Amino acid sequence: MLQVTNVSKVYPTPRGPLEVLTNVSFSLAPGQAAAMTGPSGSGKTSLLCMLGALDAPSSGTVTLDGRDPFALAPDQMAEFRNAQIGFVFQDHCLLPQCSVLENVLVPTLVARGGDPGETMRLARALVEQVGLADRIDHRPAALSGGEKQRVAIARALVRQPRLVLCDEPTGNLDQATAASVAALLLDLHRRQQNILIVVTHSERLAAQFPIRFEITDRRLRRLP
Repeated sequence: MLQVTNVSKVYPTPRGPLEVLTNVSFSLAPGQAAAMTGPSGSGKTSLLCMLGALDAPSSGTVTLDGRDPFALAPDQMAEFRNAQIGFVFQDHCLLPQCSVLENVLVPTLVARGGDPGETMRLARALVEQVGLADRIDHRPAALSGGEKQRVAIARALVRQPRLVLCDEPTGNLDQATAASVAALLLDLHRRQQNILIVVTHSERLAAQFPIRFEITDRRLRRLP
């Protein structure tokens, strides 16, 4: 369960404190998927960073399965983030010198324990599930934009995280490719039964999600 309780975010500026989010509260259970929309500068990415344990809230709490990552020591927080949270960004952020399979395996390189054989099996299965089995040894330069984003999705899921966070995952893609990537995200979400949150400006993408939130005037509200 993802539980967000009275989260606010304030940034210091030369003109004084700038509050971008105020008393945000919501919860999502495993198997639920939500889209968050809102105008540019409304705080969507700030909220995503707090959900992903990349930036601490100014007040309030974020817990995943009852654990508060911001209460952990730095090395424990890094391991928590790597094991429990998957990220997909607008820019795929692939390593250009690595193959598709090697890019998918990146989050596992610093993981503690686990069966290397099972990790490799899962990585290969994910590459197949995202439709890139015939390009598993290709480097990013040989892939299209949509294919690169498919690799990024497989990489986010390789450790089977409880929470998957996507920041404009289709923002750089044409309409047809964006629709394909969105369908893939939702299909893999249903298979792994994780908690999926997508931040987007695309109403077309947001409309595919059963739960929708909107951020306006520093506050989050659930849409009917």
